[in-house]
Amino acid sequence: MRVLVTGGAGFIGSNLVDRLLAEGHEVAVVDDLSSGDRENLAEAAGHAGFALHEMSVTDPELAGVVERFRPEVICHLAAQISVRRSVAEPVHDARVNVEGTVNLLEAARRAGTRKVVFASSVAVYGRPKVLPVPDGADTDPRSPYAAAKLSGEMYLATFSALYGLEYTTLVLSNVYGPRQSPEGEAGVVAIFTDALLSGKPTVVYGDGTQTRDYIYVDDVVDGFVRACGDRGNGRRFNLGTGVQTTDRELHSLVAAAAGAPDEPGYAPPRLGDLPAMAVDPAPAYEGLGWQPRTELAVGLKATVEWARRRRGETGGTSGAA
Repeated sequence: MRVLVTGGAGFIGSNLVDRLLAEGHEVAVVDDLSSGDRENLAEAAGHAGFALHEMSVTDPELAGVVERFRPEVICHLAAQISVRRSVAEPVHDARVNVEGTVNLLEAARRAGTRKVVFASSVAVYGRPKVLPVPDGADTDPRSPYAAAKLSGEMYLATFSALYGLEYTTLVLSNVYGPRQSPEGEAGVVAIFTDALLSGKPTVVYGDGTQTRDYIYVDDVVDGFVRACGDRGNGRRFNLGTGVQTTDRELHSLVAAAAGAPDEPGYAPPRLGDLPAMAVDPAPAYEGLGWQPRTELAVGLKATVEWARRRRGETGGTSGAA
């Protein structure tokens, strides 16, 4: 199968690329490397069935790339991912996340692509009324980023109705794992891991009771691979665990995996942060034949071990947290 992965040099995308190549698929990546890292594709670059196209999904030349490769499936992960930047620069966010998605869908239609698997976000649900959030819950986007993701879902449905382009939407909870950068608006697991291994102070915002639903990247990749088939067409599925973990609990788990002191500092809560979030993944069990398999402690251990290898460390920390 030929699969095009947009955002394939990123954290999730590059892990997906490696899985697809390992299964014998031919893979092309479109990534402008604005947030992705060419180093993430070092292993993939050794495969004969791999190609990287350094370009944005907004590029008019994208249609030519898709036409020549003629993918059976497109996994669309490329996005402007910063909620804060979307608030500060909503036009830029819409250009990448809305215009870029439409540009890709039109290229897919013209190239005869069978299916698009779209990475959406829990941000589309806004402030949840019920936890864990069911995949059919009302949407309530509260940032340009969330509005753009929801717009992408609507364009998928429209292209499906008009042109027969199949799709599956995967709403991702808080994904963590190897290759996640601690820079910028990063996941808290990567931030805690980097700080604890560096002996730098860590910070918990608020009183530490804020909760999130943490899902290991390999489990998310498995969801994408399963959605590339003929299951789940026209559906939205939550990829998460349904389990809420507090910020304070998470810090303790990362500290244990890193062998570092569990002594975070505290700061006032950040404006706009949700007090709690978790999603109900149960419909994906039947709809995709998927379920999360990696326990949080196991995934955190693997993440810390990867971070250590990248830093050239064999264990321990370089100082007190």
